[in-house]
Amino acid sequence: MVVRYSDKFAAQKIANDWRPTTSDFNDTGSVDIESMLGQLKYAVKYILGRDQAGRHYTVFPDDTFLVSYPKSGNTWVRFLLANLLYPNETVGFANINRLLPAPGVLSKRFLRRLPRPRILKSHETFDPRFRKIIYLVRDPRDVAVSEYHFDLKKRYIEPDVTLEQFVKRFIAGETSSYGSWWEHAAGWIAARHGNPAFLLVRYEDLLAEPVGETGKIAEFLGIQAGPERLQAAVQRSSADRMRKLEKQQADQWTGTKNTRQEIPFVRSAKSGGWKESLPRRSAEEIEVAWAPLLNFLGYPLLTPELENKTMPPWIRTGQPL
Repeated sequence: MVVRYSDKFAAQKIANDWRPTTSDFNDTGSVDIESMLGQLKYAVKYILGRDQAGRHYTVFPDDTFLVSYPKSGNTWVRFLLANLLYPNETVGFANINRLLPAPGVLSKRFLRRLPRPRILKSHETFDPRFRKIIYLVRDPRDVAVSEYHFDLKKRYIEPDVTLEQFVKRFIAGETSSYGSWWEHAAGWIAARHGNPAFLLVRYEDLLAEPVGETGKIAEFLGIQAGPERLQAAVQRSSADRMRKLEKQQADQWTGTKNTRQEIPFVRSAKSGGWKESLPRRSAEEIEVAWAPLLNFLGYPLLTPELENKTMPPWIRTGQPL
C-alpha cells in the first residue's frame, strides 16, 4: 500500500500535537500511558486506512443513501446503481465497496475523500441526518428465509437452529443489530413517507419490472439514462452474473470473505420463495405481528381476517403526526 505524504503528515501531526490534558492523567498524577497509546494507535490506523467509520462518520446534506433492512436486495441494487453510474467499469464484489460504498465497513478517511455528492449504502435504522433516501423494502417472510441462510453462512447461528426457531427471534428483533424488520421499515416509512426526498422501492416491483423501476431510481438521482443504458445496467446486474462473480471473488468482499462457501450469498433472487420453504405457522406468526405494515405495502396475507389491519392515516397519506 502506498502511503501519501499528506497522510504521513496528518498522522505525525496527531502524534506531535498531543499534549497531556487533565483527562490524560491517572489518579496518581502521572501521565496516563493508555490515553497516549490510544492516540498513537489512531494515528497508525489513519495511516493504514483502518479508522473504520462504523456508524460514526460525517453525513453531508447532498448525500443520498440506499437504505434497507438486511437481506432485502440491497446488494443487488448496489450493483444496478454501480453499473448505471459506471458503465465502463467491470462491477463486481471485488470493487462494489469502492463504487457504491458501505460506510459500516470502510474507513473515515476513505469516506472523506469520496467526490460529492455521494451515494452510500446503509442498513441503519431511522437517522435524521440522512436527508435523501432510496428505501428498499422486501416481504419480511422472504427476508426471514434469506437472513436465516445468510446467518448460517456467516456462522452467526448454529447449524442445528431450525427455521421455525429463527423466525421467532426474527420477529422479536433478536437476529439483527438493526432491530426487527417492523421497527426498521415502519421507522423510515412513518418518518419520511410522502417526502419528495424519499423514494420507496419494493424489491418485488424491481424484480417484475427491473428496467422501469431502475429508471425511477435514476430519475430520483437526477441521472439521465435512456432505455439502452438502463437495460445494460440490468443485464450486468443479473442474478446469474452475480453468482458467477461470487464464485470468483468471494474472498475479496466483506460480505462473503471467511464464510461457509457451500452456502451461496446470491440465492434464488426471487419473490414469494417463502411459500415453498417457510412453515405456514411461521408465516402466520409474521403476519399476526406485522399485518398493518404488510397490508400497507401490498403484501397478500395467508390470514384473511388480518386484511383489515391498517397503518395510521397520517402514515398512509404521508402527512406528519
